This record gives sequence, C-alpha cells and structure tokens, in this order.
Amino acid sequence: MSEQSLDMNTQATDAADTTESQAQATKTYTQEEFNNHMAGLKSSLQKKYDKMFAELGDIDELRALKADAEKRQTEQQLKRGEFEKTLQEKAAKWEAEIQKRDAIIKDYRVNSPLLSAAAKYKAVAPEQVKQLLSTSVRLNDAGDVEVIGNDGSVRYRDNGTAFEVEDLVKEFLDTNPHFVQASPATTNAKTSISTQTPGKVDITKLNMNNPEHRAVYKEYRKANGLT
Repeated sequence: MSEQSLDMNTQATDAADTTESQAQATKTYTQEEFNNHMAGLKSSLQKKYDKMFAELGDIDELRALKADAEKRQTEQQLKRGEFEKTLQEKAAKWEAEIQKRDAIIKDYRVNSPLLSAAAKYKAVAPEQVKQLLSTSVRLNDAGDVEVIGNDGSVRYRDNGTAFEVEDLVKEFLDTNPHFVQASPATTNAKTSISTQTPGKVDITKLNMNNPEHRAVYKEYRKANGLT
C-alpha cells in the first residue's frame, strides 16, 4: 500500500473518531435522568448543611429561639420608650420648677424694687409704672439685676457705675410728670386761714374734712353770734 493510501485511511479514521466524540458531547438526558440528578444534588447539599448545623441543635428549635430573642428585643424597646417618656415628663416638671423659681426671684429682685421706687417718687399708679418699666430690667446669668436700654445693652451712669432700678424710675417720672401725684396744699395756705380774724374768715375756702379748718369755722360762728 502506498504512502498516499495510508494517509487517506488515517484521515478517515480520525474523522470517524471526531464524529463519535461530537455525538457523545451532544447527548441529551431524559426528564427522569434529570430529576434523579437534581435529587442527588439536593441530598448531597442537605447532608452537608445538616453536618454544619448539627452542633447548634435542631432547626425548629433554632427558629423558636430566634423568635423568642426578637420578642425580648421588642419588649426592651418598649420599656426604653416608657423610660424616655418618664425622662421627658421629669424634664418638663424640672423646667416648670425652674420657671417658677425664676418668677419668684424676678418678683423679689425686679418687681418689688420698681414698685418701691415708684411709690418713693410719688407715682400716681405705681403698679402701672412697674408694668411699663419691667421690660427695661432683667436678671443676668448670675442673678444680678441689670437695667437695659432699647438695644438690650446694660445702661451705665455718667460716672461709669451701673444704672439702678431707682434711677430708671426717677428718670421715667421726671420725663413723664403726668404720672406723678400733684403736690398737696402747703402749710402756709393752712396757716393763712387759721391766723385770720375769726369774724373775717372766708368760709368758702374752708375744708370741713380738716380738723384745723373745722376749729376755725367754729370760732367764726362764735365770733358772728351764730352759735
């Protein structure tokens, strides 16, 4: 046999082997074969994970423990919520007590001095003066009284000392004299009546609510024979 014939036979054999290999590669499986394969794979995985979790206990028991842990966590959150509510209530009560304390201090350190100064300088309505000037007086962080201007800054006298409540009231009443009581009748006016001759007193000028004037009127009636 020639060399050319050998080459042809070899090529034919290789071609046949290739065709057989391709046929095996394209082999299809029946549904039953596929189901059996998947069942085996599932069983293999199940055994693998069963072995991994064997030391942790039964799966159902683990689920029950997980559910119980979640329940306890929820209860703790609820308790924390109640605790936070209690803290909020205590904080609100504490804030109310602070405001009450501040109101008492302000009444003692601000309102009372305003009323006293208004009365000292003969204000017609000391309470009204207090209300008008209360916004010009404040307590600083140290609890000290400060008189402030319209811009909110602390006021000072010309000599550099701090303006006081009494200074504020006096300044206000000097600027607004209609808030000051009218001056009462002077002693000289009373004396001019009492020193007049009893029979020549102008009784229209006598004030019967005044004991001295009533005495003058009594002398007047006696001097004129009216008793």
